[in-house]
Amino acid sequence: MLELEHGFRVVDVNARLDPDKQSIATRGREISPERLERELHQAGVVRAIVSPGAQPGDQSYLRPNNAVARMSVDRPFLAFARVNGPRDPSGGTSARLRNLTSSRKEFHTDPDDVEQYAYDDRFYGFCLAPAVDGLPDDETLAMLEDVGLPVFVQGGREFTPSALADSLLGRFPVILSSFGGFPLDRDLMQDAMDLLDDHDDLYLDTSFVRYRSVLERALLEHPDRVLFGSGVPETHPNVGVMEILTLDVSEDAMAKAFSKNAARVISALAPGET
Repeated sequence: MLELEHGFRVVDVNARLDPDKQSIATRGREISPERLERELHQAGVVRAIVSPGAQPGDQSYLRPNNAVARMSVDRPFLAFARVNGPRDPSGGTSARLRNLTSSRKEFHTDPDDVEQYAYDDRFYGFCLAPAVDGLPDDETLAMLEDVGLPVFVQGGREFTPSALADSLLGRFPVILSSFGGFPLDRDLMQDAMDLLDDHDDLYLDTSFVRYRSVLERALLEHPDRVLFGSGVPETHPNVGVMEILTLDVSEDAMAKAFSKNAARVISALAPGET
């Protein structure tokens, strides 16, 4: 595939790196660190946030997190540690009742894990997929709040922007994947943009947002809160870059989305760090 030539500095806040064959079999999309680096280079992406894909529900993320951090060495990757928890994220009455008696199992992330990740110089933040991995308990969330690192949250129909607001916002910087509307739920994307007015630590990533009007509205109304994310390897990063390049917005807004905003949230993505 031809390399894109666009003149922008681009960083990607949403890339998955599967550390072993089991993860690849679970996700159904094989990509080596070398191929991921090559595809990012083709899109003109200079750095990317990487985290592991989903593990079976009774397995810890400690091993895949460490594997992803190890594979990021001497590559343009920054590892985010994936965390899980015992709580039902759906927000319904039955879920709230179950959460009253829920407790961590040995494979769930605990406060000590969070502290270890936070002060390990191989990790730059956290990744949370509540619909797949559950929500952490109060003690673990409190530790996430204490360390203050950004948390990339996978949203969508099973963990809506309103559920995000009720459970996580206001505690630490949150980067919400796909404008909170994966897959292609325009109403949820609008709901996530509405949250930007009241939550200064909320940011939206552009992965799989295929509606030009939604992207343009966000970049016009909240140019400092949109971060480029590709969703690689489920899609080639060229696709996401081209979608931003073809929007009817200023070059300054594009530059902010492509890298300047992300560098404010994650300092290691700043130009001097590449």
